[in-house]
Amino acid sequence: MTDFLKRTWAEINLNAIRHNYEVIRASVRAETKICWVVKADGYGHGATFVARELERMGADWFAVSNLEEAIQLRRSGITRPILILGYTPPSMAEKLCELHISQTVFSLPYAMELSQECARLGVALPIHVKVDTGMSRLGFVYQGQEHDAIDAIEQVCQMKGLVPEGIFTHFAVSDEGDDGQAFTMAQFHHFLHAVAQLEKRGISFPIRHCANSGATLDYPDTHLDMVRPGIIAYGLLPSQNIRHPLPLVPAMELKTIISMLKTVDANTPVSYGSCFVTERPTSLATVPIGYADGYPRVLHGRADMLVCGKRARIVGRVCMDQLMLDVTDIPNAKAGMTVTIFGRDGDLMIPVDELAAHNQTIPYEMVCLVGKRVPRIYLRDGKAVGQLNYICPAVEEPNV
Repeated sequence: MTDFLKRTWAEINLNAIRHNYEVIRASVRAETKICWVVKADGYGHGATFVARELERMGADWFAVSNLEEAIQLRRSGITRPILILGYTPPSMAEKLCELHISQTVFSLPYAMELSQECARLGVALPIHVKVDTGMSRLGFVYQGQEHDAIDAIEQVCQMKGLVPEGIFTHFAVSDEGDDGQAFTMAQFHHFLHAVAQLEKRGISFPIRHCANSGATLDYPDTHLDMVRPGIIAYGLLPSQNIRHPLPLVPAMELKTIISMLKTVDANTPVSYGSCFVTERPTSLATVPIGYADGYPRVLHGRADMLVCGKRARIVGRVCMDQLMLDVTDIPNAKAGMTVTIFGRDGDLMIPVDELAAHNQTIPYEMVCLVGKRVPRIYLRDGKAVGQLNYICPAVEEPNV
């Protein structure tokens, strides 16, 4: 195995990434491009390794949140088109053009600043116009009646230095099953109406896209020229309300070890605040993961980990760097033994969704929370082929 500090680590299964690529690609029309969303460090999976794997599979596009994430991909060897979904300072227009990165434009004042900078530099910047059809986040607000938004987009498309490449929107409730259908379709129709209004004015875009993970799965009519799968690329569903799930494979497992094993008497307080007191002689396993590694403090007394293929409950408060498990009923537990935080051990599995439910959040947040002192170990065919260590970085293996 690739050498790494065996404290707490995340295993990223590259075979799972490839499998998810194949099933998503097969679910979308051949002529529809796929823009793989690798923002937030690939949802905690390591953007450079994930993007390289996807590019080898034939990825059409990548999407990131900001310029630094785009630069990271280019420096790692990614050559496919990249779209920045969020804000980039207009002063960085030259860098965007130099690296062949497309920028989202979401307001008239922002477009004017970008255009002025591009004109000053004598460069042409590909842009994707963002239409706000009901998310109320970024974009030109258009919900069927806002003709000023169409006027503004028309102005943007005529600005010097800006090259209209795409137009898109983002769905707010496409992952909420039947409950989200009416609103999602209303957003879609607003988007199509905006595109039609622009086409009447002689303005068209090579790429129209609006389908996120939920819509990629449940709303094939919204796929248009390109879809933007995010969480499903990593083998997780955006919610449990998806009506047409694919056979995805979770790519990440989070693991640690037992650093110490001890037996304490009944009525022994455990961890900060003494909020947990043993009711019987108890075997405690200390494991070196805590909230500084991204394991939420709120999970004490709620969540389990897997030891020897059996569930062990967290007892006492989660500390910054460590926590304790009750392994009284797991007599084979030993110091140095691997513990599965989420993932599979034997016949049992703790899915990310389970921890998310205990934390009253979504799977997205749980994988993004995995901290930077947790190295990512990349597996192919069960063998470690590379690692990403944020604290003590080594040279990445470009052919992994």
